[in-house]
Amino acid sequence: MTHKLITLKDVYKDYFKIGVAVNPTTLRQDGELIRTQFNSITAENHMKPEELQPEEGIFTFEKADMIADFAKENDLALRGHTLLWHNQTPDWFFKDGDHIASRELALERMKTHITAVLGRYTDGFYAWDVVNEVIEDKGTTILRESNWTKVVGDDFIQKAFEYAREASPNMSLFINDYNESHPEKREKYYSLIKDLIAKGTPINGVGLQAHWGVEGPAIDDIREAIEKYASLGLTLQITEMDVSMFNFDDRRTDLMQPTEQMLALQAERYEQFFDVFREYSKHIDSVTLWAASDRYNWLNDFPVHGRKNWPMLFDENNQPKESFNRIVHF
Repeated sequence: MTHKLITLKDVYKDYFKIGVAVNPTTLRQDGELIRTQFNSITAENHMKPEELQPEEGIFTFEKADMIADFAKENDLALRGHTLLWHNQTPDWFFKDGDHIASRELALERMKTHITAVLGRYTDGFYAWDVVNEVIEDKGTTILRESNWTKVVGDDFIQKAFEYAREASPNMSLFINDYNESHPEKREKYYSLIKDLIAKGTPINGVGLQAHWGVEGPAIDDIREAIEKYASLGLTLQITEMDVSMFNFDDRRTDLMQPTEQMLALQAERYEQFFDVFREYSKHIDSVTLWAASDRYNWLNDFPVHGRKNWPMLFDENNQPKESFNRIVHF
């Protein structure tokens, strides 16, 4: 008698999409795991501005096309990330020769870029992050200072959504940020989104990156954040989830492998998080993990160079961890 493989996408088919961030290397190395366990993928980096238009007017779609083609070949939904960001955006967007570009020129370039990207990557995509990480972490200032705010102004966010809507009339358009469940940042994120809605911005959803850890944020803070954003009447998506073994200010480098205690705590946290996601599944329509397994993830070397992290549901051999078991048996 053969036992049917338990998969995330089957277990959660009545709740929300289960996605994963990919790149060309992980598609080659972990393609079977990705095809088997997930029903949605998003480009970790290869649809960001510097990847798609490193020089003005020169679009480099090859690697992004590989990801889109993989999705089509394997009947996977696509989530787009990201049209605008303060990071991984070439300096030429903001220059005019040796001078700073005018607001008008920067907006023209923004529109050209968004129009080209959504012109190519709309079919098969169920959502796109329009702007990414615009909220300031510290103090009372709401918006992060960036080249976009300095050259265009604070309304660059609204302009980006308007250009995206014009380019793709039916696309679900999202704003996306991290530390979205920390009370101070939650209030700023909520305030910005509420203001965008009041101004008639064509925004459909709120992205909660969910780069969380074994010690924080608190479940009550996560629940309150979800309820607060959901009260705006927008769709919510968990967009970049992982559960770090280390707090951000933990700089130790002595561990070659996670301890049993760390793995147990991580499993408990994943279980708690997915309990909340299921509770609010009427508001959450997708949950995206930010890597397929511990074999590769962005937290290796960040924020501590030379240190490994083990934040995912599958281990370095792509085998399910206790964290996986906890969220598929409920």
